[in-house]
Amino acid sequence: MNPFSSGTRLRDMIRAIRACKTAAEERAVVRKECAAIRAAINENDQDYRHRNLAKLMFIHMLGYPTHFGQMECLKLIASTGFPEKRIGYLGLMLLLDERQEVLMLVTNSLKQDLNHSNQYIVGLALCALGNISSAEMARDLAPDVERLLQFRDPNIRKKAALCSIRIIKKVPDLAENFMHPASSLLKEKHHGVLITGVQLCTDLCKVSSEALEYFRENCIEGLVKTLRDIANSPYSPEYDIAGITDPFLHIRLLKLLRILGQGDAGASDCMTDILAQVASRTESNKNAGNAILYECVETIMSIEDNGGLRVLAINILGRFLSNRDNNIRYVGLNMLMKAIMVDAKAVQRHRATILECVKDSDASIQKRALELVYLLVNESNVKPLTKELIEYLEVSNQEFKGDITAKICSLVEKFSPAKIWYIDQMLKVLSEAGNFVKDEVWHALIIVISNASDLHGYTVRALYRVFQASTEQESLVRVAVWCVGEYGDMLVNNVGMLDIEEPITVTESDAVDAMEVAIKCQRLGLTTKAMALIALFKLSSRFPSCSERIKDIIVQNKRSLVLELQQRSIEFSCILQKHHNIRSALVERMPILDEATFTGRKAGSLPTAVSASSIIPCNLPNGIAKPAAAPIGDLLDLSSDDAPPAPVSSGGDFLQDLLGVDLSPASAPSGTSQSPKTGTDVLLDLLSIGTLPPVQSSSSAIDILSSSHDNKAPVANLNGLASHSSLSANATSPASSAGMMDLLNGTGAITQKHEENGPAYPSLVAYESSTLRMTFNFSKQPGNPQTTFIQATFTNLSPNVYNGFLFQAAVPKFLQLHLDPASSNTLPASGNGSITQCLKVTNTQHGKIIRSSIDWKLVGDQSHYPSIILVVFEYFG
Repeated sequence: MNPFSSGTRLRDMIRAIRACKTAAEERAVVRKECAAIRAAINENDQDYRHRNLAKLMFIHMLGYPTHFGQMECLKLIASTGFPEKRIGYLGLMLLLDERQEVLMLVTNSLKQDLNHSNQYIVGLALCALGNISSAEMARDLAPDVERLLQFRDPNIRKKAALCSIRIIKKVPDLAENFMHPASSLLKEKHHGVLITGVQLCTDLCKVSSEALEYFRENCIEGLVKTLRDIANSPYSPEYDIAGITDPFLHIRLLKLLRILGQGDAGASDCMTDILAQVASRTESNKNAGNAILYECVETIMSIEDNGGLRVLAINILGRFLSNRDNNIRYVGLNMLMKAIMVDAKAVQRHRATILECVKDSDASIQKRALELVYLLVNESNVKPLTKELIEYLEVSNQEFKGDITAKICSLVEKFSPAKIWYIDQMLKVLSEAGNFVKDEVWHALIIVISNASDLHGYTVRALYRVFQASTEQESLVRVAVWCVGEYGDMLVNNVGMLDIEEPITVTESDAVDAMEVAIKCQRLGLTTKAMALIALFKLSSRFPSCSERIKDIIVQNKRSLVLELQQRSIEFSCILQKHHNIRSALVERMPILDEATFTGRKAGSLPTAVSASSIIPCNLPNGIAKPAAAPIGDLLDLSSDDAPPAPVSSGGDFLQDLLGVDLSPASAPSGTSQSPKTGTDVLLDLLSIGTLPPVQSSSSAIDILSSSHDNKAPVANLNGLASHSSLSANATSPASSAGMMDLLNGTGAITQKHEENGPAYPSLVAYESSTLRMTFNFSKQPGNPQTTFIQATFTNLSPNVYNGFLFQAAVPKFLQLHLDPASSNTLPASGNGSITQCLKVTNTQHGKIIRSSIDWKLVGDQSHYPSIILVVFEYFG
């Protein structure tokens, strides 16, 4: 016989497949067997149909496609013999699912088999329907299943109950049809029927509120009686497991009671006694008993309030934590996390046991116990629990340090009773696991230290001691170098000594040594070394005797291969050598940092930009309250978005905030009669623009962007651009400065001059050199403020004639530019004539830039002279 013919026995095929040494050999055997089965299907071989389907089921379990045999299942189901039907239904459940359209063809066969006289065939149909029933099949066959719930044989009733569960899940609307038959199953003596009846009632309660109320009114007493009988029943070898009668039925009954008692005080009172009995009498030395106790505890915690029962339940969970089985301890911790929301005081009694679980060798138990400890902490027990956790942190595994440090830092920040205690605990954490904390942790610590002005000396001394002991924890080193840089003089002079401190002697040279160690330490990162370099720079002002040594250390880093350190060293060296007059102001202590702002940013509730009003004033020289920034600050987007614009004459000091330099009028020498120099003046000097004139002066407001001292100051410098020629923005008529201020969207309350056709604006010399002058005349039409008309006039100041003159302008996409043709393309020499060209710009936004270019040719040698200029406009449309 051909070993791969349809007559091959199943065991021979399995043996051939298992004998394959490679996947390719296995695929070859399966292909040959599938080909033989297809040939038998095509020949309609009825003798070996059941054997072929059995082979297909095995091939399907190996993962190969077997869709071509689906119709064979239907043919076997339609046969009359039980063996054929059994193979057919088994193949139906394995090879098909409820999404297959072929399944609709089997509905009629299922209906016939549900009404069959042979109870075993009825059982086959119920099994198949309970596994692959679709919603359509459930609606068609639900009456037959409901009838079988009252069948004489208990096995059929059990299978009908399980099939009913599938039906009500697929079609919840049919739940009301099964309420009465299901309640009758609760009175069964056969445990198999009873447990399926309880599960059917449980699922009915989940899908139908009517069924829930029905079972509350009619079935609670019967369920309590059944549970009591099972709990008190004598030894029965048929149902006994580890000395407990049918623990599976125990658990199913407790789950149903939990659903019925949840949210109903009357139902909860009915089951209180039996729950107490089960909780107190069930042995916990076997898994079966622990399973019942766990379900009983969950039921007690879910039903309506009963203080005594809940304490009993939490005590059971406490016993779970002492069990040697890790699984039982884990589920105990899980349940305690739910119980703490209901009765936190009862859970607090098991605090010591929970802390022992944190030290468990199992990682899952460690993490779950740590989460539970986190929930247990409050204001009254934060100190002992934090102490226990920090002690364990010292001996914990490396992979667990990250989780435990995060929890400790969160607890200390949330429940800290005093700042000194917060600082002490954070130093302990940083000294033990500083490399495992996130940046936000040491950022928050620095902010707390900054706000604890009476603890500055204590903190810097404590950090210095820890830093001297070890530099392995980088976060600790960062906080230490920051504090030494800010409060190094307090460290040396022992300022603010507390009674709990031990005296320490630190010289200025010792503090500098510590910063040098941080800079040269190879294991520390770039951020830490940069902070140490800044700290040294600050100490240069606080420690005059060590200033030369500090200068040498900074100079050494000018040759660093790390660009960040090199740049900082060069800048600091420049300040130390050339700018002694501003060094002391630059290295003053930082103002007090706002805790509320930092907390809001960390929580994501505040924008990243900090308004000037959010900085807390302090008594330090640069920690004074600053007035609002002048409108010129908006050019750099440094002013607060939510602050109203202040008049220019108020003199914004945003540059002082930026540089930390005291530029107040008080810093001017006494006896001088100069005008106060505000931070805005310094900004204008920084940008090579000049000094901002008062609004009330007759100078043109466009000088804000040009210069009131030097008409050749390039406007292009405002954006850091270089120009081949100097640009001038002088107003032709000082008397018309009010109109120009309006054109540039000035903030002063200035009255415009109005002509008959609209407001008048002064002329603007936009470009001027020794060879060419370009003048702009502006105008607006009444009722159309978004459109500006510009007449450009070009005058040749050189003795040569410019031929082929071309003026070009470009604007961003949000602007609309209309450029009329020029009046001529030849520009006469020596100012004997000019070229005019009109532009119309429509703009709905303010503060934008027009870029323009001018090209011309020199008559004679045809040389080409390009020049790029930048003209700044603001439209107030």
